Amino acid sequence: MEILLAILVGILYTAGVYMILRRSIVKFIIGIIFLSNATNLLVFLASGVVSGKPVFVGEEPANASQMADPLPQALVLTAIVIGFGIVVFTLALKYKFFELTGTDDLDQLKKTDN
Repeated sequence: MEILLAILVGILYTAGVYMILRRSIVKFIIGIIFLSNATNLLVFLASGVVSGKPVFVGEEPANASQMADPLPQALVLTAIVIGFGIVVFTLALKYKFFELTGTDDLDQLKKTDN
């Protein structure tokens, strides 16, 4: 399971970097989304994948090695909110940019500088 998730993280990072290097601003935003998701998965992988019980302590005593760690889950939840805020901010910038220039291709801006 961890090998498959590690491969998925690598694919997401590769696709994210590729999309960021494209000319279109929409593809740039998609690349940011890919990188954000890959980083979230990487945090989960670094903490260790435990297919055990959630961190609820009930009446019966639970073994600590079989419980999931709540700290990486809290960090990823925070990272999701921050990533969503960054994506919304870049979408607002893209909307204003398109409104002013009429294009989202960065190569066409070289022609408008003259």
